[in-house]
Amino acid sequence: MTWLEQLFDWVLFDVFSLDQGSTISGILHFFLYDTVKIFLLLTVLIYLVSLIQSHFPPERTAAILHRYRGIKGNVFGALLGTITPFCSCSSIPIFIGFTKAGLPIGITFSFLISSPLVDLASFVVLLSFLGWKIAVGYVVVGIILAVVGGWWMERTKMENHLQDFVKNIKPLDPSNGPVQLPRRSERHRFAWDQVKDIVHRVWPYILIGVGIGSVIHNVIPADWIETVLGQDNPFSVFIATVVGIPMYADIFGTIPIAEALLGKGVGVGTILAFMMAVTALSVPSLVLLKQVAKTRLLVTFVTIVTIGILIIGYAFNTLQWIGG
Repeated sequence: MTWLEQLFDWVLFDVFSLDQGSTISGILHFFLYDTVKIFLLLTVLIYLVSLIQSHFPPERTAAILHRYRGIKGNVFGALLGTITPFCSCSSIPIFIGFTKAGLPIGITFSFLISSPLVDLASFVVLLSFLGWKIAVGYVVVGIILAVVGGWWMERTKMENHLQDFVKNIKPLDPSNGPVQLPRRSERHRFAWDQVKDIVHRVWPYILIGVGIGSVIHNVIPADWIETVLGQDNPFSVFIATVVGIPMYADIFGTIPIAEALLGKGVGVGTILAFMMAVTALSVPSLVLLKQVAKTRLLVTFVTIVTIGILIIGYAFNTLQWIGG
């Protein structure tokens, strides 16, 4: 969006005559440009993606996943998670709905990991801000993490550690007939409702993320960031993961922070680890998940995802270092 960047150049430096080299003007420019850009992309992309998602209501998603078992089921669960409009706060109704459909716990967890972690809208926003390599890498590793996590849950029979009320839910008969899809007008209404709902839900985190990103980009010295999160620090991925877990934000709130860190020379793997920790392991989402999962299941989930994030982060940093 060169036109948008030039617009804020004109407003800040010509209309208000700010010093182009000052820290304040740099913060303002980063904040205004990234905020408007993210919201413009969100509005358009969420509307278009929601039209696609309207073909996959929860009942139809469960019906599709019911056809598959084993690793194939995990793959389909992870892939459907990327195109369905669920976030980590939806974990309880999704869990109950999938249990009613008689889905194995492995497929359910593959879906639950990928759904808040990866979606089509976030892919396009990542593509716009961070380039195709990071965008594609994030989607691929997110799906792999979801598949492996769900497969391990199934292999270790974690369904025995669901809360009792979930285990006692009687599965529905999958042969009750096809799910009725919404009409065209209903799809467009759904898409617009999704835009309003998601923007309303994530706008504070976007503003916070852009604010943090603007400070990182314009205030914090590159040498300091390189010392803490640079590839010379063997604990950089671990630190990024630990910092990300207590935060609660949509992936769109992490993108401006990631953009600023990338501009300061932080490794791609460290950035991906931070983004994944925020979206997949935030404390509020784990509190919600605890309502349907006993402690052992929750600890297993956190352990699998954390180990996966660390492996992915260090692997990407190593590949980046080898590639120069």
